[in-house]
Amino acid sequence: MVLEYAERELFDYLVKRGRCNDAEARKFFQQIICAVEYCHRHKIVHRDLKPENLLIDSEKNVKIADFGLSNIMTDGNFLKTSCGSPNYAAPEVISGKLYAGPEVDVWSCGVILYVLLVGRLPFDDDYIPALFKKIAAGNFHMPPYISSGAARLIRSMLQVHPVHRLTIPEIRQDPWFQKDLPKYLQPPPEEFIATGVDPNKAIDPRKIAPGKPISVQHKIHQVAIAKLERNMGYGREDIEDALKNPEPSAIKDAFFIIVENEMMQTNCEF
Repeated sequence: MVLEYAERELFDYLVKRGRCNDAEARKFFQQIICAVEYCHRHKIVHRDLKPENLLIDSEKNVKIADFGLSNIMTDGNFLKTSCGSPNYAAPEVISGKLYAGPEVDVWSCGVILYVLLVGRLPFDDDYIPALFKKIAAGNFHMPPYISSGAARLIRSMLQVHPVHRLTIPEIRQDPWFQKDLPKYLQPPPEEFIATGVDPNKAIDPRKIAPGKPISVQHKIHQVAIAKLERNMGYGREDIEDALKNPEPSAIKDAFFIIVENEMMQTNCEF
């Protein structure tokens, strides 16, 4: 097995180097948000985002790690488990309220951005009940040296009520975030194409790549099944049974990702 090597945690980097300037913090934050966005598009909510779970390689590229507390999001269902590191947990998580998922990752990203720019936590206390009280109130000190754009973004992400909190697409459109955004982090239109695949429903091969020729739909379907067999070791019968089943499964999640990648890489115009 060959794995990519990421030599250290973002936490260790911050301990050694101290707080980042605007440009460096932005570079890290842009990668973090785009990685979290990718997870959310594939129905995964991390629930434990913090510098200790963000790895960086020698080129300062960020890799999200430790999905031990992550969960699969399903339409119409909410999560309630109180998990993750208290300092980075959203108010609705520590209070035991229901939450959809993405909004708690946004809160954690807001805390991370604050830590990147300030070098300390916005909410901190050795006494856990006191810490929870601070988080629930949403009151924190914004140092005057933080740029107005970054301060505005942090405040918009650390909104106590999740309805008022920024979403990932809204963060992507923020002027501070957009500045010097690398091309590879700018999603092409086809990144958000409709695959016709919903892992929470039975998958109909005829609905893959909606609106495209039947021959194209059939080809993508067969390629996806072949890759599941060859690369992941699933039997064809198990794959077909899983695709017909309306319940979520690892096979259907993998099928969705393969279909999406095939549609993005093909020369056909999707």
